[in-house]
Amino acid sequence: MRKLSIIKELRSFLLLWSSQTVSQLGTAMTDYALIIWVYERSGTASSVTMLTMCAFLPTILFRFLAGTFVDRKDKKRIMLITDLIAACGSLSVLLLYSGAVLEVWHLYVINIILSFMNSFQVSASYVATSLLVPKKHYARVGALSGISGSVIAILAPALGSILLVFGGLRMVLIVDLTSFAVAFLTLLLFIRIPKTPLEEKKEQESFWKSSQEGIRFLKDSKALLHLTLFIAVVNLFAKLGNDGMLAPYILGRTGNDQKILGLVQAFTSAGILLGSMLMMFRKPARRKTRLIFITCAIILSGDLFLSVTEIPAIWCIAQFGTYAVAAIMNIHLNTLMREKVPITMQGRVFAAQDTLKNCTNPLGLFLGGILADYVFEPFMKTESTLQKPLSVLFGSESGSGIGLLFFIVGTLGMLISITRLKKKVYRELDLPEPASEENANGEKNLPATDREGLENP
Repeated sequence: MRKLSIIKELRSFLLLWSSQTVSQLGTAMTDYALIIWVYERSGTASSVTMLTMCAFLPTILFRFLAGTFVDRKDKKRIMLITDLIAACGSLSVLLLYSGAVLEVWHLYVINIILSFMNSFQVSASYVATSLLVPKKHYARVGALSGISGSVIAILAPALGSILLVFGGLRMVLIVDLTSFAVAFLTLLLFIRIPKTPLEEKKEQESFWKSSQEGIRFLKDSKALLHLTLFIAVVNLFAKLGNDGMLAPYILGRTGNDQKILGLVQAFTSAGILLGSMLMMFRKPARRKTRLIFITCAIILSGDLFLSVTEIPAIWCIAQFGTYAVAAIMNIHLNTLMREKVPITMQGRVFAAQDTLKNCTNPLGLFLGGILADYVFEPFMKTESTLQKPLSVLFGSESGSGIGLLFFIVGTLGMLISITRLKKKVYRELDLPEPASEENANGEKNLPATDREGLENP
């Protein structure tokens, strides 16, 4: 009976989540197929990197504006429009490819446009989830999102490869467009998302002033700001470590063995899946910030295990374990933000937090490549007084320099994470929230200040 009650309370979210998962799987298969097409067409790694950057940077740069727009406008309409534009992107690629005129630069332009729209889609989806889900299920829906993400990561390369073999890029794009239709029609016809128009006072504010409220909220909540900046540091270390440099490290250590790389990446996705599934059946920790710091230390310890061995089985175990922990950490961080930020401000605050914590990702990717190619790899291949003892632990062949980089990053990251446990500034985030009442349908009865800004459809 309890399971039926939970399903009833999450009915709208489950419809949204399942249909969006289908669409995201189609998109992931297209992304995989296009990377292969670009590499075969250009033969350079930089062209693939540029494709990734075009899909990444606009989302970060415009997230602030998107968050403000989402807080002011209808979330469902935003999601429908951005989904439609994404479908137009896939359709454009299909038409260009079918006409034998598709060029790599076309994909750069399309990815920039889609990444810009994605900043609105992600913010709208975040707030929509908070509106559709009772507070007591925040961690559970976070786990579901983690499960779908890991399943997509596992299935997309396999299914994309199969479709490429039997139908080519054209078939992949057709499947992507079909999956979009499923998600679009489900959202349009079967899901009602409550509206959260801003109060009259906020409507009178300029758009730019309103967009700054996300940052002001974080500045006023010192603990949330410090936590966000800590995650930004962790993300920097992650991109300097195995999250950003796993492929060159594994390929360097194994003589360019792509099968081993694929196996390690599969165990990474499987770890995320396990961690997310565990959170489906467990309540989130009461002291969430403490758990976040401990899990971050464990996650970064994975770099140490990767760096000191050349045994693929240990790489797989390390990735599986640390990414299972990473899923648990992300779910607790997501739940904490939903609990601490009023729904009427979540678009702006989420945008501000997401921009701050992810702004170090490009820097980490850039520095990782530079340090590996021009500092650590040459250092470990040249005999010196310092290199000799280090080569006993890390070796001196290709990949040993990245291994040393992993060891340094992992050690520093663990120390920073553990020292956060003693900082008093975070303790207020672990104070219990005031009890929120819910009606028989599982809908939240908000405090008066929040209720005034809500309008049921």
